[in-house]
Amino acid sequence: MGPVEWYRQFLTNPSAVQIEVMESFPKQTYRNRCTIATPDGPLTFTVPVKRVDSKQLTRDVEISYQQRWQHQHWIALVSAYKRTPYFDYYADFFRPFYEQETRFLVDFNEKIHEVIIRLIANDEPRIKSQEQRLITTADWAGQDLEQAFGNGQSILDILFEYGPESVMKI
Repeated sequence: MGPVEWYRQFLTNPSAVQIEVMESFPKQTYRNRCTIATPDGPLTFTVPVKRVDSKQLTRDVEISYQQRWQHQHWIALVSAYKRTPYFDYYADFFRPFYEQETRFLVDFNEKIHEVIIRLIANDEPRIKSQEQRLITTADWAGQDLEQAFGNGQSILDILFEYGPESVMKI
């Protein structure tokens, strides 16, 4: 549920976007975090992961379910977006991520990404005519979200507000 700017880059040129999974998993990056808008200001979600050693590959990082993070995240999403025009239409696409367990973080992220792209692009990526550049997860690793992606607005902010017109707002 990354920043709008990441999705802007992806929709501009999907084949140029590479998500690195063979690197050593860097801590404190957006691989397991996202920030959404709430009436009280930005709220950052973190998907807890099992202990990661310095040499563990990103593809091998497992999600921890020792805490009730799924329930907390879902309640926060509902609170933040329940009054938006399209939340009721799209909520059921996201609810399974907060009711079922996924073993690996990369699988969790990929499945959410697929849902978001399907909802935004109506099952097909739309290419915008903008400057194209290769962007990888390493481009924003360890950077401040605002610096890396403008105001850090989550793609969910756009999706739940504009529904089928989201692609035009990105």
